Amino acid sequence: MSRGGVTKELDDGPERKCIATGEVQPKHGLIRFVVGPDNQIVPDLMGKLPGRGIWVSADKEALAKAVKKGLFARAAKKPVTVDEEMLNQLEPMLARRVVDLISLARRSGSAVAGYERVKDWLSKEEAEVLIQSSDGSERGKTKLSTPHFGSYIGWLTAQELGLAFGRQSVIHAALGAGGLTKRVVEEAQRLKGVRIGTVNANVSGRGRTKG
Repeated sequence: MSRGGVTKELDDGPERKCIATGEVQPKHGLIRFVVGPDNQIVPDLMGKLPGRGIWVSADKEALAKAVKKGLFARAAKKPVTVDEEMLNQLEPMLARRVVDLISLARRSGSAVAGYERVKDWLSKEEAEVLIQSSDGSERGKTKLSTPHFGSYIGWLTAQELGLAFGRQSVIHAALGAGGLTKRVVEEAQRLKGVRIGTVNANVSGRGRTKG
């Protein structure tokens, strides 16, 4: 574990320290913020904005605590402004990132949608990640199983998932190994923390596990 939030290189990548929980974890499980020119706190989801990063766990309770307790100002060591709507804006921003990444995976041939195509990929063990919409039929979703040693994403709506595939809505989708899959899973975990309130390193299927 690193002291004082100093970067530590591990298999999961560099670590950062959350200003709300005090926990040190791989940075893909946190959200980076910077202080803008007007001393306003700005989320930096891409991790590319200039300035010293202020890190908060991708969890709605940790984020709310950071705002309520004035922890951004403490971390910045100066007065800062936090937009009242910032936390509400984070969720759609994160959802859009996940949707865009899935869309890129689709264009590269690493993602498919539709019950039959997903079922085919699962049966051939070509799927690494099973994705199902949060508002789809629970009975229908339990007919498909999360791949062995794979991941499950179940907190995008059918409309959001549909955007990734150029359709009105999508209930079932799958990602193959390699390519953008790891990034999709990581970004989806951050969305889960902000949208649902929990962040887990690995998530298996909601309905039915394989075997």
